[in-house]
Amino acid sequence: MFKREIETEIQELAKQYPVVTLLGPRQSGKTTLVQYAFPNKKYANLEFPDVRSLALTDPRGFLEQFPDGAILDEIQRVPELLSYIQPLVDQDKRKGLFILTGSHQLELQEAVSQSLAGRTALLTLLPMTLKEIELAGFVLPVDSWMLKGGYPRIYQDTLDPTKAYRNYFQTYVERDLRQQIKVKDLLQFERFVQILAGRIGQILNMEEIGGEVGLSSHTVKEWISILEASFIVFRLPPYFENFGKRVIKSPKLYFNDVGLAVYLLGIQNEIQLFRDPLRGHLFENAVILELKKHLLNQGLDPSLFYYRDVQKNEIDLIYKIGNILVPIEIKSSKTYQSEFTQKLHFFQELVETRSPEAFLIYTGEVEQRIGKIQLLNYRNAMRALQP
Repeated sequence: MFKREIETEIQELAKQYPVVTLLGPRQSGKTTLVQYAFPNKKYANLEFPDVRSLALTDPRGFLEQFPDGAILDEIQRVPELLSYIQPLVDQDKRKGLFILTGSHQLELQEAVSQSLAGRTALLTLLPMTLKEIELAGFVLPVDSWMLKGGYPRIYQDTLDPTKAYRNYFQTYVERDLRQQIKVKDLLQFERFVQILAGRIGQILNMEEIGGEVGLSSHTVKEWISILEASFIVFRLPPYFENFGKRVIKSPKLYFNDVGLAVYLLGIQNEIQLFRDPLRGHLFENAVILELKKHLLNQGLDPSLFYYRDVQKNEIDLIYKIGNILVPIEIKSSKTYQSEFTQKLHFFQELVETRSPEAFLIYTGEVEQRIGKIQLLNYRNAMRALQP
């Protein structure tokens, strides 16, 4: 059992809401977490055909098995149940009655908003943070960490990450994708996802990607939406205000697990990863993901953006807290160089008092303050969220 940072948050929300819904990718540890956090709750997995059949054909009878509520796993498989849960929790009034999990956010969020609006808290569990991995006794060099990613089973069962991610990706294609869209050519789809992995940290250009893989921009947009809904990728939105400059307004693309991206790029060991020209982009993805996970684990919306204008002034990450903007630069280098902070100085001058502090996150061990800029080792990246 890995100690998950979100455990405290989900238990607290169960004291405030009749239903708590935990979203996240398959194998991120949702089932293990909720069973550990709520050991006295009965459990039903709606992936099992017999359980799902009963829930579909006799939803009232199915729910009558659980007079004290239950953990209902993979609820998106029977979203109709939510309409029957609503009157139950309205009548019962107890908090934390039902704990729901799901691995497809668009379907589930739409169903929840229709049936359980105001009755459920929503949380997202992504694969493990670096801190969670280290607390379990796995202290890894940076390239090994990126190669392995954050899925618990890789650590728990000492799996070869290349084989584990190959099986994960094939299972995802078979089980999830075919339920969402009709893919005529699975090899084309695999090529499409590999191309996305090669564009980590780049501004998303649907037409360019479509041209490279032989798809219309409409299909590219649809497939990316499916990948987002299944927690494979996410888009980092741009930050723009009337700064007197023309600002890029297209999002950037990242993966919700760097280990999967490393696999899709054909990288099989730490030496290959260290030498790969995309290592810096993968490290950037890993750090942004750590910050995103930390916010999600506290039940907060990840108010994270990037900045770029037409003069190519760019900041890897902007963390917005109220009116305060915290610029963050991310470098895979172990050695600090003065040019690393030039863009941070530019942004602080641009927004003036709204950016009292900035951060440079890198792989070096030296942590020090240089004016208004704090150097942080990537293991302490979360400190950038507490300026």
